[in-house]
Amino acid sequence: MPKMKSKSSAKKRFTVRAGGTIKRGQAFKRHILTKKTTKSKRQLRGTTEVAKADVKSIRSMLPYA
Repeated sequence: MPKMKSKSSAKKRFTVRAGGTIKRGQAFKRHILTKKTTKSKRQLRGTTEVAKADVKSIRSMLPYA
């Protein structure tokens, strides 16, 4: 049986940590930033964990991660 392929889009967006949690970047920080407050832009920095409801679907996209 051939190897399973990972989804290229998921490879670019998610990283699986050593403990098994999945890390993602924050959304809403790419454009239309002039109308957003400085506080909201500052709080969108960095990375967060993927929601518990989405973990199963992301794991299926990344079979070897």
